[in-house]
Amino acid sequence: MSSNSEAPADFTQLLKSQANQLGFHLSGACPAVEPSGYHRLLDWIDSGKAGEMDYLDARRDAYRDPQHVMPGVQSLLVLGLPYRTAQPEEVGPMQGRFARYAWGSIDYHDLVHRKLKQLKRWVLQERPGATVRGVVDTAPLLEREFAQLAGIGWTGKNTLLINKWQGSYFFLAALLVDFTLTYDAPHESDHCGKCRACLDACPTAAFPEPGVLDATRCISYLTIEHRSAIPQELRQPIGNWVFGCDVCQDVCPWNRRGSEAQEAEFQPLATQNPAELISLFSLTDDEFRSRYRKTPLWRTRRRGLLRNAAIVLGNAGDPAAIDALNQGLQDSEPLVRGASAWALGRIGTSAAVDRLREGCDRETDAMVQQEIAEALRGAQPAA
Repeated sequence: MSSNSEAPADFTQLLKSQANQLGFHLSGACPAVEPSGYHRLLDWIDSGKAGEMDYLDARRDAYRDPQHVMPGVQSLLVLGLPYRTAQPEEVGPMQGRFARYAWGSIDYHDLVHRKLKQLKRWVLQERPGATVRGVVDTAPLLEREFAQLAGIGWTGKNTLLINKWQGSYFFLAALLVDFTLTYDAPHESDHCGKCRACLDACPTAAFPEPGVLDATRCISYLTIEHRSAIPQELRQPIGNWVFGCDVCQDVCPWNRRGSEAQEAEFQPLATQNPAELISLFSLTDDEFRSRYRKTPLWRTRRRGLLRNAAIVLGNAGDPAAIDALNQGLQDSEPLVRGASAWALGRIGTSAAVDRLREGCDRETDAMVQQEIAEALRGAQPAA
């Protein structure tokens, strides 16, 4: 059978069955066409709502056509892999929350790619000579647009893809092939109705209107993608989120349903649901690499994670964090020192002010000096 011929309907069903056995509980097939939301993506980038995610603009032309991802592609099998596990544990004053997808022991990219490789091998056994590629959110592909075209779900007011039976706690992936599959009907209905739960619950008001995300105000963006100091006015609303955010998903009524992930690597580690923050300030670069290299937290690097931890501790306002934050105030990274200064100012006790004054005497970085000065002005030492 030629790799460029049309695949019979039963082949598409067999392919979906194989995907399901691998844990992809959602699947749908669609043609490799220009995604309908391409121009909305350009408008969003041009409006500045993508923040520091310059890679989106750098690849803006590639998002227009899946041919840029795999030349000769004819069809996509869009896949959904659930990652819901346990319920979030209560968070103490010295702890921080990670988004659900980062609770486990593995970077989901690695796990999903492993499954996609298995699915690719099955296709090549059935159709020798075919061209196949599996991708998961790193290629210039508008997965949510293709998922909707493949009938998997609709884009909610929080901009996430929602499925009636699985909610939104699933990873999207796609298998690109150079032959025609039997396509599913697009999901053209919207089931959010008048619900505004996600919009109203967002701590940082990151949704200027339904279906539009201002990433520069999104906690997930701020704690992961944003590489510099987090804007002052957004630090307190971050609350206890040290990596990512699930608020707009947690409040979504459609997330009252959905199957739990079966993969052992997704099950929450005791150190990540929630995370103990004090010990993070003692991590060397090597220790950070050893602990987090194979997890989603690697993306923040050590300095980003400690910046976030300092902000969460500042929001908690517990004097028990002073020693750890003082350690942060002496860190080699200005980003960590600046966030630690802000946090000490938020705690505001005489001990915290003393640490800030000591830091002021030795600090040479202009940004950190400004953070310390502002923290000292705002601190209210106890009598």
